[in-house]
Amino acid sequence: MKVSKPTAMDVGNSFQLHASLVFIAIITFTSNVQSDSDYLCNLCQKQHSGPYYGCSLCHFNINVECAWPRSTVEDKSRHQHPFSLLWRQGSFICDACGTEGNCISYICSTCSLMVHKKCTSLPHIIKFSRHDHCIFHKHFLQTQELTKQDCKICFNEVKLDRGSYSCRKPGCNYVVHVNCVLEDEKLYEVIEEEKQCEEFYEKSMQSSIIHVIEVNEAGEATKIQHLSHQHCLVLTYKMEEEIDRKCDGCMLPISNIFYYCSECPFFLHKTCAELPRIKQHWFRQSNATLNFNSFKQCDFCNRRCSGFFYRIGGYRDMCLRCAKVADIIECEGHQHFLFFDFKYREKCNGCGKTNWNGAFRCGKCRFTLDFGCLTLPHSALHKIDEHKLKLTYHDDKEQSYCDICEQYRDPSLWKVEGYPECSYCGKLCQEEILKCEESTCNYIVHYKCHWRH
Repeated sequence: MKVSKPTAMDVGNSFQLHASLVFIAIITFTSNVQSDSDYLCNLCQKQHSGPYYGCSLCHFNINVECAWPRSTVEDKSRHQHPFSLLWRQGSFICDACGTEGNCISYICSTCSLMVHKKCTSLPHIIKFSRHDHCIFHKHFLQTQELTKQDCKICFNEVKLDRGSYSCRKPGCNYVVHVNCVLEDEKLYEVIEEEKQCEEFYEKSMQSSIIHVIEVNEAGEATKIQHLSHQHCLVLTYKMEEEIDRKCDGCMLPISNIFYYCSECPFFLHKTCAELPRIKQHWFRQSNATLNFNSFKQCDFCNRRCSGFFYRIGGYRDMCLRCAKVADIIECEGHQHFLFFDFKYREKCNGCGKTNWNGAFRCGKCRFTLDFGCLTLPHSALHKIDEHKLKLTYHDDKEQSYCDICEQYRDPSLWKVEGYPECSYCGKLCQEEILKCEESTCNYIVHYKCHWRH
C-alpha cells in the first residue's frame, strides 16, 4: 500500500472541522468522568485506543490518525485505482460497505466511489466459515435477475447499489453485508489469489471411507472399510429384525439406508459413513477434524455420547448431530427460518435456559433455539410406553404435569421424552446415562454414578 505524507493544507483542513481544536491543540487522555460516547471518535466512530484530540467545550473528539489523514491511499491488490482524501461537511454513505460516514471520506474519481478510510483496503476475496465457497467484494450488485436480497447473517436487506460480499458460483445467491461478514476475524480468512479458493475445497475431499471393496450397478459402495471400525461394513436398506438400533456415528435411530458390520453390532448411516475426515465448519474458520472411539461431552448441545465428534479449532468438540446442522435451518417447531446469532444471550424457547454461546434465532419474530433443543430427535422410545413418544412443541392445557416425575411442566416449553430412574442412586435420569446393551436387562445408571462405583 502506498500512502502520501500529509501536506500543510491537509493539516489545516483537518482542524477546520472544529475551530476549538485549533485553539486547544492538546492531546487528551480518557478520564473517569466521561460518558460512553466520549470514548468514540466523532469521525470514524472507533473507540480511542490511546491519546486523542478533544474539545473540552462540546466534547468533540477525534483519534490522532483521523486528525492527520493521508491525502492519497493506493493498494492495487484491493482496488486498481488510488483513493484521494475529500473533506466534506456532514455525513455520507460509503459505497463500499453501505453505512454512514462523517466528514472524512476518500474518493476514486475513476469509479465514482466515495468510501470510508478503512474501506479503501477491504479484502477483495475472503473465505467465510458460514459459506462453502469463497465470496467476493463488489461495490454494486444491481442486475436484471437480482432485484432484492437479504443478508444471510443479519437477514436485513442488502442495498444492491452499495458494497457487499457475494458468491460467484452459478445459481448461488449468497450475499452478506460487509460489516456483518467482517465483524469477527475468527470467522473468515483473507484470500490473496483466486486460485487459493480451490485449496479449501480439496481439504474436504478426504473421505473417512478408507477403501471401497464392492460397488453395485448404480455405482454405490456396497462394501467398505471405514476409518472408525476394524471390520468391513456392508450397505443395506432395511433392518432384518424390528429392533431399536442407533447409528454409532450420530447416535440417532437407524431408519433408512445404512452400513452394518456382519461380525459385531456396529451401524452407521450412509451419510455418517461418508463424512470427510477434515471439513470447514461454519462455526469457525479453521479445520474441523473427525474424531471417534471416545466418550465425551459435546461443547454445543452439552450431551455426552460415544458417537463421532468434530474437533473445531483444536479445542471444542462438536457431536455429529450438531455438526450436521447448518447455520440457516428450517425447524418443525417454527414457521420461519432460523439463523445462528453468535451474539444472542437470551432464553431458548425450547427448554427455557439462557444461552451464553449464541443460538439459532428467527429474523422475523422473537423465537430462539439452542443447539440442544434444535438437535432433539423427533421421536423416541421409552420403557413406560410400547409406542414411540413424539416431540411436541406446544400444549394448550392450562395445567401440565410430567407422567413420570409428576412435576409441573411449563406448557409453553417443548415436551421431551420421559426420564427413567438410575439403578444406582434411584433418582430420575435427566442427564447423560449409561444403559446395558442386553435387551432383557433394564440396568440404567447416571454417567456420574457409574464412576462412583
